[in-house]
Amino acid sequence: MTFKKDFKQQMVPEWEKDYMDYEGLKRILKEVKSSKQTTYNRSLHHRFSIERALSGIHMHGSNHQVEGDIEDQVIDVKTLEQDGSKQVYETNFQKEHEEGGQAESRFFQKLDEELNKVNAFYKDQVEADKHEATLLSKQVEALVAFRVKVKDPDQGLQQMTSTSKEKMDQNHQQKDSMGGTEVDPVQQASRDTHPEEEAHKNYQRRDPMEILENVRIDNATQSPISTIKSVFTDSNDDELSFNKEELRKIEGQLKLVFIEFYQKLLHLKDYSFMNLSAFSKIMKKYEKITSRTASMAYMRVVDNSYLGSSDEVNFLLEKVESTFIRNFSNSNHKKGRKLLRSKMKRERHSITFFTGFFSGCFVALLAATILRIVSQRLMQNKVGTFYMENIFPLYSLFGYITLHMLMYAANTYYWKRYRVNYPFLFGFRPGTELDHREVFLLTTGHAVVAVLCFLINLQLEMNQNTRSYKTATELVPLSLVVLVLLITFCPFNIVYRSSRFFFIKCLFRCICAPLFPVTLADFFLADQLTSQFQAFRSFVLYICYYGLGERSRRESKCQGYGFYNGLYVMAGVIPYWFRLAQCMRQLYEDRDMDHAINGSKYLSTIVAVIIRTAFERKKGSTWKVLALISSVVTIMLNTYWDIVKDWGLLQRHSKNPYLRDKLVVPHKSVYFLAMVLNVVLRLCWAQLVLELNWKPLHKVAITTFISCLEIIRRGIWNFFRLENEHLNNVGNYRAFKSVPHPFSYYDDKNDKDD
Repeated sequence: MTFKKDFKQQMVPEWEKDYMDYEGLKRILKEVKSSKQTTYNRSLHHRFSIERALSGIHMHGSNHQVEGDIEDQVIDVKTLEQDGSKQVYETNFQKEHEEGGQAESRFFQKLDEELNKVNAFYKDQVEADKHEATLLSKQVEALVAFRVKVKDPDQGLQQMTSTSKEKMDQNHQQKDSMGGTEVDPVQQASRDTHPEEEAHKNYQRRDPMEILENVRIDNATQSPISTIKSVFTDSNDDELSFNKEELRKIEGQLKLVFIEFYQKLLHLKDYSFMNLSAFSKIMKKYEKITSRTASMAYMRVVDNSYLGSSDEVNFLLEKVESTFIRNFSNSNHKKGRKLLRSKMKRERHSITFFTGFFSGCFVALLAATILRIVSQRLMQNKVGTFYMENIFPLYSLFGYITLHMLMYAANTYYWKRYRVNYPFLFGFRPGTELDHREVFLLTTGHAVVAVLCFLINLQLEMNQNTRSYKTATELVPLSLVVLVLLITFCPFNIVYRSSRFFFIKCLFRCICAPLFPVTLADFFLADQLTSQFQAFRSFVLYICYYGLGERSRRESKCQGYGFYNGLYVMAGVIPYWFRLAQCMRQLYEDRDMDHAINGSKYLSTIVAVIIRTAFERKKGSTWKVLALISSVVTIMLNTYWDIVKDWGLLQRHSKNPYLRDKLVVPHKSVYFLAMVLNVVLRLCWAQLVLELNWKPLHKVAITTFISCLEIIRRGIWNFFRLENEHLNNVGNYRAFKSVPHPFSYYDDKNDKDD
């Protein structure tokens, strides 16, 4: 792998603009090389003509001009001070008067800009991490005091004070000692390396119980019950409850804070290493092209800069690791390091093998099913038509799920290709996210099982010899549903358990909306469910067939039940209610009117779905007009919100006309094509209202086809929605999860209020 590809892959996507512009510098070096080649050829031809005219002897010599042997004659790098503490580097190129020297001068000017940019960004990040380390030290101190209070709440205060002070005095006498759990090395690091924080010297010498007097616990993960309580009570008046359950929650939350902070420090260390390597590589290329020995002089400046000389990140890494091991893994170094360092995903050849195997099986089974239907002419006889009208809707559920999984596999592929950091945006635990190969494996496996069950059902139903096994035939679709549910909710560590549990957690939060705070993964899943409203209605059909006894009569009498009709309407409304409830929760928390407008969009969709369902049941020109009007209004609102708000396109004053300033896909035509497709596929949603005298089988086929188009539209929406979220995230440099601290101090809170 070349350094260019490795440098690109090692970048933190959210910091990409703040890495050294290796490609830009290479382009300037190409200009330098081109000018050098032109100058050399012209000089060689001129000297050859003179020598030949004077002596008739051909010139033989070196192909390289020997100049610039002395480094000081090539460049002179000056260090300037700005704002008292900020260092800025400026290089004076000494050979600008030579032919081609202007390109080299531009190279060093660009090189200085990149060094100053990288240096400033690195220093800002280190300063922020030092401040966060100070806050973490106070969190650990409060945790230690909380542990003491939980383990021995009746112990005398004076006795604990003297004991804790004796331990602290012993720890302060040891050089770089980690000591007991009462002394936090992160705070020690802050005292040793930051003179401005000497005021905190006496902070750790206080009694642990005295610390808890100014501390309150922040509940980061709210349950539905706590949310309801917070509406009627003031959460600021809650007192500390010193019990083991509360301690366990605090330890878990603070553990996540340490893990995320440690990962950030690791990425910052990699940032420094990769940029230093990039400067070294580009200077070697410069020497190779120009034959000037300027690399050593410039790299000496780079090594002496803050980027190359600061060792504070390594120091913080050691202290954070030591603190974490002592306080969260019972001094077990192996266990502590395993928790701190994220797991790297290994590419397994078995995934590729089984994906190909299931794909081949799916194609073969699908071909066998089509041949079976055509050979028996099921579409042309009454028995076959009746069978397809009643049984096909049951299996269409699995077709919707398969298509949606296939679109998600394509999404993950293109997100990874264009460096959209979807694992971070969704909040996956590092190493547990599924890539496109794994999602495609699940998709093909699910499709094989679904088509196989449909073929078995078809064989048992249409074969004269097996029609006596009517009970077994009718239970095949139900068995498939049970199998899928068992695999989804299986508690054992099989079939990507962490991803399944993450999906279940998000689904539960969608169902309980608006009682939970809304994350991106929650409303993203709820948006997926809005495109699966036909799948929800398929579940209602299962209830009718297997709950109301319709399977035994094999007649489509579900619409005659008022209970079924009520569930049928609710099934079309439920996924849109999830998003409406989430918008209500976001409006309550953020006080942003955009959430109210977004919620009105889903409210209009609910109204349109109810009117359309009434039109399907009652018919009539009045219901048809109402259905058309409500559908058109909903389509207009949703289309505008998709393109302008969710995708961030059609910006008037954008550098890219009618798009947005930042794009991850280099081909702009892709965005215009996506906008057109979104409008067209949205209009297909209204096509169901325009039904005329459709035959029942035709209605089932058209409904299924339009539902599949909606799933495809959602898959296209997914890519650009997350791309827009990623670019907004990049602008704020949010490359890591912001895990709230479990403790907050009253003095800190007052400072923030002031």
